[in-house]
Amino acid sequence: MDDAITEQGPLPSDGMGHPTAKPPVGEADVAAGLAEVRAAIVRAAEDSDRDPAEIHLVAVSKTVPAEGILPALEAGQRVFGENYVQESAAKWPALRARYPDVELHLVGPLQSNKAREAVSLFDVIHSLDRLSLAAALAKEIARSGRAPKLLIQVNTGAEPQKGGVLPDQLATLLAECRDTHGLAIHGLMCIPPAEDPPSAHFALLARLARQHNLPILSMGMSADFPAAIQLGATHVRVGTAIFGARTRKA
Repeated sequence: MDDAITEQGPLPSDGMGHPTAKPPVGEADVAAGLAEVRAAIVRAAEDSDRDPAEIHLVAVSKTVPAEGILPALEAGQRVFGENYVQESAAKWPALRARYPDVELHLVGPLQSNKAREAVSLFDVIHSLDRLSLAAALAKEIARSGRAPKLLIQVNTGAEPQKGGVLPDQLATLLAECRDTHGLAIHGLMCIPPAEDPPSAHFALLARLARQHNLPILSMGMSADFPAAIQLGATHVRVGTAIFGARTRKA
């Protein structure tokens, strides 16, 4: 598809219609990056005859310190994604005290022994991918009475180093989550292989969601979210295009 266009001009592109990220360095840059991503979402939705209101921007703030997140909060962004439970526990309670309407998503892998903290911290968990984690989450949901929305991560590229259930095992995991553990599953998430064109993976995830009547499709990141929107994404997870190139976690 065409390069995403914003009111400020085109998003930087890799020449294949995939926006690339400028590296924001300050408050104005974060606000500008957020505005550009929002505008690109609107353009991609309209190009696909979709209502932009159906698409939720999850601003991925992993490794971004609390003060770096404030410009996005002050610009009205309220949905954020994090990869690490401990990092989130350290920075988000104080931010949520100031901005109580924040919706916090866990978009990274979750260890079963972190289920208690995850259920208490997050409103949506994108990375349910195995029975042991389903059991741990069900136990904490029953204990706490707090029930974050749960998405199953699908390993669409069958990558051994990556989390997610294989596509042909999704139906079994879904049934066991629901029937054995009483969990409500709201949608699916995927992270396509870095070396593959992402659209085939997005199309596969969308097809699986339709087959299982799951309304939430979490797919698309900074480099490929317009393609994900074209193929039905309801939630796009965008970090670098808003917050800039991030420091690697030690």
